[in-house]
Formats: sequence, C-alpha cells, structure tokens
Amino acid sequence: MTVTRRSPPTERVVRLLDFFAAHPGRRFGLSELARELDLAKPTCLGIVTELAAGGYLVRDAGPVTYRLGPAMIAAGRVAGEGFGASEVALRHLRELSERYGATCTASAVAGDRILMLQSAGPGRVKLGETYPFAPPVGLMYVLWDSDAAFDAWLAKPPAVPVRLDEAHLRRVVAECREHGYLVESLTTAGRRLYSLMAGVGAEELPPEVRGLVGELVSSLGERVYLGADLEPRRKHAVSLLAAPTFDAAGRQELVLTLSVGEPITGAEIARRGAALVAAADAVTAESGGRRPRV
Repeated sequence: MTVTRRSPPTERVVRLLDFFAAHPGRRFGLSELARELDLAKPTCLGIVTELAAGGYLVRDAGPVTYRLGPAMIAAGRVAGEGFGASEVALRHLRELSERYGATCTASAVAGDRILMLQSAGPGRVKLGETYPFAPPVGLMYVLWDSDAAFDAWLAKPPAVPVRLDEAHLRRVVAECREHGYLVESLTTAGRRLYSLMAGVGAEELPPEVRGLVGELVSSLGERVYLGADLEPRRKHAVSLLAAPTFDAAGRQELVLTLSVGEPITGAEIARRGAALVAAADAVTAESGGRRPRV
C-alpha cells in the first residue's frame, strides 16, 4: 500500500499559480486573491511575496496588484524541452555556430517581454532572460510580422526616451522583408542598454534613470544597415544578423541571430545572411510553419 503525504502549504502555492494560469493577462490585488482562494490575507501575502521575490510573480505598484512573472516563462520553457520551434532551432543554431565560430540564439516575444530561448556557441547567454518589448527594444520581433503588429509595437510607450523616425523605420521594415534578414551594428551604448534592461520592466526604472539611458542610445533604426549602406568589398562593423521563423499561420514566431562583433565585408554579410535565412526557413518547415504570402 502506497501512502501519499500531502503538503497543505505547497498545495496553497499550487492553487495560487493555477488561479493565475486560469486568468491569463489578469492582475489581482491581495484581498481579491485571498477571497478567491479562501486564504487568510497574511498567508496569501507570504506566498505572493516569496513568489514575487523569485520572479514567478510581478508586483505592480499603485494600486498594488500581482501578475505572472518571467520566471514562469523560463520554467515553462524548460518543462517544454523537446517540443516546439525553439528545440528545432537549436540544431540549426549549433550548425551555424560551428561554421562561423559565433554565438547564435533563438528568442521570441512572450506577452510584453522578449524571452531568450536557445543559445549555441562561445558566448555566455542567459536562457530565460527577458527584456521589455517596447521601443527602442524589439524592432526585429515585428519586422517580418504584419503591418498591424509593427504599428502596435511602435505605439507602445517607449522603454526609455528615444527619437522615432517613423519614415526611416518603415524603410528598414521594407528592406528587411525584401532581403529576409537584418544587419545590426549595436553601439557600446546600445549594448549597455540591453544589459541594463535585462530582467527589468521599463516602469521599474526611475524617471531620471530612464532619461539618462535615453541619452546613451542612438536614434531607433540608425543601428540597422540598409542595402545601400553595404558595399561588397568594404568592411562594415556588424554586431549581429537576425532572421525570422514563422508559425503555421504565417506569423513571425522566433528570431534567430548570428553574432559577428567585428568588421566584415558586404559580400561576407550577404553570405552569412543567406546562411541564417536558410537555417530559419528550415526551422519554419520542420516545425510545421509557413512563410506568409507576400
């Protein structure tokens, strides 16, 4: 006879997480959670405080509410290993990494955050790391999606103050859709921005810090090379190349990146871009996706 020992404290934590999972995108105050789950407020407060400290919940101020946090996304990724487009992508990322001795990644948008899903190569990439999906962060996650998705991203309150040249951005979108990949040259300030914003919500930065960060960042879109900028025999300082995969509905799903981190010729950029697009197309096909009709 097998004896099963239950843990009431653990059961309460599971019930609370199940409640959030059953109400995606919703925020709840402490009193509402305690009432819905039939918990004493002090008990409920202890649970949500610990879960927020671990990143499994996010505590929003004024009024205080709670919602699912990025650690739940990372945990879900680990639980889902062996499934989905990101697992298919990993094989192709490893091949690209070996060919070019470069760090390659796969990432995607999850809610209002960008989530790092896979990595191959020498670089230290923290899987499960998240970034705000709001200008100036996240352009490549809407470049190959619908016009409505691009417009919605552009309309988001910026993560930090930044100048928006909408006409230039739309040229970037058109060219990246034509060539199938993006060529980006991140400035030192741009790298510092990504480092600062990792795991942090834009609303968590004090206004004065947001202003200082904004001063460090070049105008949005100026980090992207357009076709006319890339001369075949001339070397260009490139940070990374990026290309999309698509789901069964033809919507942009993942972004695959191939790091460069040094000046290379326009001809070499084209070769590596073609290799990255080929890998992304293979991921799309193998995961049951399809390219959208132009």
